Amino acid sequence: MSAETRAAPLYCPYCGEEDLRPHEGAHTGWECHACARVFTVTFTGLLARQVRS
Repeated sequence: MSAETRAAPLYCPYCGEEDLRPHEGAHTGWECHACARVFTVTFTGLLARQVRS
């Protein structure tokens, strides 16, 4: 994934509405115009799980 690409959330994690726009103050921030919250979504990593054969 390049620095120019960012995945968009489909809905607000607080109110569930879909009226989201990128937040100008933070590169990874999103604004919900329904509940007026600003939030970020980040990828932390993958779980280490054993592969069952």
